[in-house]
Amino acid sequence: MLESNYWRGNFCIEVSPAPGTLVIFGASGDLAKRKLYPALFHLFRRGLMHEESRIVGCARTAYSDDAFREHIRPELAGGSESQVNDFLKRVYYHAGDYFAPEFYGSLGRRLDDLERGCELPANRTIYLAMPAKLYPPILENLSNAGLLTEPEDGSSWRHVVLEKPFGRDFDSAEALDLQLHRYLKEDQIYRIDHYLGKDTVQNILMLRFANLIFEPVWNAHYIDHVQLTVAETLGVEHRAGYYEQAGLLRDMFQNHMLEMLAMAAMEMPASFSPDAVRDEKVKLIRSIRPFDLAHLGESVVRGQYAGYRSEPGVAPDSTIETFVAARFMIDNWRWKGVPFYLRSGKKLAARKSEIAIVFKHVPHSIFTPIRAADMQPDTLVLKVQPDEGMELTIQAKQPGPKLCMGGLSLNFRYSELPGGESFEAYERLLLDAMLGDQTLFIRSDVIAESWKLFTPVLENWGEQCPLAVYAPGTDGPEESFRLLFRDDREWRPLTPEL
Repeated sequence: MLESNYWRGNFCIEVSPAPGTLVIFGASGDLAKRKLYPALFHLFRRGLMHEESRIVGCARTAYSDDAFREHIRPELAGGSESQVNDFLKRVYYHAGDYFAPEFYGSLGRRLDDLERGCELPANRTIYLAMPAKLYPPILENLSNAGLLTEPEDGSSWRHVVLEKPFGRDFDSAEALDLQLHRYLKEDQIYRIDHYLGKDTVQNILMLRFANLIFEPVWNAHYIDHVQLTVAETLGVEHRAGYYEQAGLLRDMFQNHMLEMLAMAAMEMPASFSPDAVRDEKVKLIRSIRPFDLAHLGESVVRGQYAGYRSEPGVAPDSTIETFVAARFMIDNWRWKGVPFYLRSGKKLAARKSEIAIVFKHVPHSIFTPIRAADMQPDTLVLKVQPDEGMELTIQAKQPGPKLCMGGLSLNFRYSELPGGESFEAYERLLLDAMLGDQTLFIRSDVIAESWKLFTPVLENWGEQCPLAVYAPGTDGPEESFRLLFRDDREWRPLTPEL
């Protein structure tokens, strides 16, 4: 009981947002139905929505308020019927053409009517749950209608939440950024990466900077290498149209993977403020050594699962990658000489996202005839999904009368901790957006630096990195194993060894 009370008293204090209106463009789409409305309903059930807050869905499909409420009702699981009904009373719908200026005028009047009578000025959060190509025309119309203008007295704010992708390369990302800043200040822009909303990813900062035992060994003196894996068992499914334009490097490495790498490797911020955290992220990304384009195949592997070209919507001669593995080096004092191996792919042997910190061997073993090099290295694994938690594997005596050494795992899962259910990623990020906390959102300079790193790869890897075909249900192409074999290392298996 002491442990449970300590956990609740020190780490589970949530702040409820001030009154606000959340406007969701693309409200009848897949993302809104599967992620946004369920997440908002869970926040409502937890008491983390102000009683005067409202949700307004916007899309082209014609719905009345009541019809739209029934449209999303099946997505609201986990609560009683009365809770669902109470939540739906806060939900409204406004149909119209995204390209028609009059739609935005009528939307502004609708929002004013809904907010009339509130005791406090209502903040407005506008969520663009739609393709990035629609951002500029929507933002231009919102701006022309005065819906992005914040009151001069600072009594409330206007924020815009954007989904990736944030460009296809450096030039397109820069062009998009210039368009965004025509209508918005940087502190109004919330670029979302749902991986940053996962408990384990957030816990990286607390693990590193709130525990004295880790800081002395979190460097090149003690760490041999780091492995970052995001593996999926599914193929492209219904996303072939998007995937044929993007590919895995754009879809995973430029955002999710690089963000996780930065959190695992960055220096300690001066404070836990949004800009202080993001300042250190961008410093770390700038420290990543650019890929040697003349020998790109020695650092990057790309693959495609067998059968991808037969998927609906995929070109029969497609060269789009569904797997990427890469070796990164960070040129700073802390990480000098420590390789970071990143891999991600579809149709692999297991669904697994993790960061594995692999420590160096002990310099000398006193347990003859065991050589130090024959002992398994201590490994700290930060498990992002599916079972969020941590596992520390150390060397210890095995049970029994003989002196037998082996790996002993110390682990926990967030699902087993006291204090109730954890936040789903979109819940965490929606709550932070409504609170005006940008810590877990991506700043424009981070995007620019990430594209500086990956755009040369995209432009040069066609000949240097031939597309390797791999069988579905495996750990990826053989070429990815050779990437580590050259350094006398190997990937952690995706499935447990028998």
